[in-house]
Amino acid sequence: MTDTVQAEVIMSFVVSEELAFRIPVELDFASADPFAVRLTFDLPGDAPVTWAFGRELLLDGLSRPSGEGDVRIEPASPAHLSDVFISLQVGSERAMFRVSAAPLVAFLDRTDRLVPLGKEEVCDTLEAVLDRILTEAPAG
Repeated sequence: MTDTVQAEVIMSFVVSEELAFRIPVELDFASADPFAVRLTFDLPGDAPVTWAFGRELLLDGLSRPSGEGDVRIEPASPAHLSDVFISLQVGSERAMFRVSAAPLVAFLDRTDRLVPLGKEEVCDTLEAVLDRILTEAPAG
């Protein structure tokens, strides 16, 4: 059985400096995939969209600019660690979100109690499959 941690946070979808929309976002963590966290955006009129990325990226992004490529996370202000920007990019399209750091810290704390950072292990089923493949491999 997989243990999970879930939380709902309110993020601001930043359209411009003058315009932002508050949206609920579901955070998910599963012990079966201990390196990843998932953000699910369930906007009215659209199918839910889920982004998965490293749990360590989320942790690092709370205190310093982190990530490259499609997911970037950084504090909104270097002087105050109260809000975080999360940037998600597909091709040339980018979405920017602003969220309070406090619920992210609480979520990460709960994930750490379930699977401590640095103590992640490969899923048991993957180990079993690898053992079977190695056992069945012809000697040669």
